[in-house]
Amino acid sequence: MALRVYNTLSRRKEEFRPLHEGFVGIYVCGPTVYDHPHIGHAKSYISFDVVVRYLRHLGYRVRYVQNITDVGHLTDNADQGEDKIEKRAAAERLEPMELVEIYMRSYFEDMDALGNLRPDISPRASGHIPEQIELVKVLLDKGYAYEVGGSVYFSVEKFGGYGKLSGRRFQEQWEAVRIAPNPEKRHPADFALWKRAEPGHILRWPSPWGWGYPGWHLECSAMSMKYLGETLDIHGGGMENIFPHHECEIAQSEAATGKPFVRYWMHNNMVTVEGTKMGKSLGNFVTIKEALKSYSPMALRLFVLGSHYRSPVDYTEEAMRAAQRGWERLNRAVQMVKERIRYAPDGPEDRELSEAVRRCERDFSEAMDDDFNTPGALGALFELTREVLAGLESGTPSRTTLKKVEDLYSRLAGGVLGFRFEEEGGGREEELLDLLVEVRAELRRAKNWELADRIRERLRELGIALEDRPEGTVWRRYS
Repeated sequence: MALRVYNTLSRRKEEFRPLHEGFVGIYVCGPTVYDHPHIGHAKSYISFDVVVRYLRHLGYRVRYVQNITDVGHLTDNADQGEDKIEKRAAAERLEPMELVEIYMRSYFEDMDALGNLRPDISPRASGHIPEQIELVKVLLDKGYAYEVGGSVYFSVEKFGGYGKLSGRRFQEQWEAVRIAPNPEKRHPADFALWKRAEPGHILRWPSPWGWGYPGWHLECSAMSMKYLGETLDIHGGGMENIFPHHECEIAQSEAATGKPFVRYWMHNNMVTVEGTKMGKSLGNFVTIKEALKSYSPMALRLFVLGSHYRSPVDYTEEAMRAAQRGWERLNRAVQMVKERIRYAPDGPEDRELSEAVRRCERDFSEAMDDDFNTPGALGALFELTREVLAGLESGTPSRTTLKKVEDLYSRLAGGVLGFRFEEEGGGREEELLDLLVEVRAELRRAKNWELADRIRERLRELGIALEDRPEGTVWRRYS
């Protein structure tokens, strides 16, 4: 089964065919760094991390670009006079770029904790002002833009395809923005490519039109085309970015190049709290750092991947507790397999468990090929986990069989879904348990049965079983 991806532009699933065989260029809208990231950011960036991982699993060479918005914007639908970065910097008595550095580091700390791969390129908007100015020049030369008093606007009436991503007509687009008309614009739906800097605006740069700063939409077009070419394979982002952000990206990019801008548009749905979108403007958000005080990073990752990237997911304590239990069960199974491999007998494959491995790999791939269906992929892994735990409880499968199980967990759960499996209780626990087994063996040889039995009983209370065998004593955790 070939990989099929839901394309927001065509509103249907399509077989995935990159522009260049064997290579995929993917661009995902990154964060505006003026605060700590929240659970909504976790859903977006975990989802696209798994997209990148699966494409690489399929054998593609992937260049993953995710921008950092470190330039404050007076966007067309923002409150008049509000610049999030400058406003927050003033409140914290910091230079804007000082604030940006603090929260950019916070963002990457959280993404690392959640197991996300770092993008291959993380371009910052402030580092690509020349490219953005050049793109504005091209649009002016081609007649798609006009300059008014130091600001430059894109004329949506000149671009016939405006609205094709969102499916909105001009009037619907304008009504959706809901701001007072700007007398500088020729049409209310026109959007800013470059804005003149008013007195007091700190983040500004010289341009052919005077001191100013780029419009919000411009940076993504300029940076994505710089690193991925004029036509991207995949452009990702949240559904809230379909209009106006991605609609405007299409217009300015295709007007400049005359080529299709993106082959596959992918949009993740939101995290909700009691049915309402989680967001900083509503004050109902939970930061990733706050969530990780109560739950493990991999439990949060499991919570996100338990919903399809195009489906909303409601954040509740009950849902997170369930995700924590699910993660602990999966992690426990992996650790038990690793432990059993140390003393498992050589021999032929266990027929039932080997078949379960083959069935899991098949079901996992079928789910992921169906528009990155992570809930289905997780379902396949948890079904295997059920059979693995049952097999370990009833006996010890051969080392060959257990190595196949371990390899599958490593490739699919670890490599594709990005889970980090860790020994419970810390990295030195295995060595300590081996030492206790040796001490107990010495006590048994010395016929100190009482103390040897006390060690066995205390370990049993901690969930560790000791099995005395002809070849020696081995330990295992209870399933």
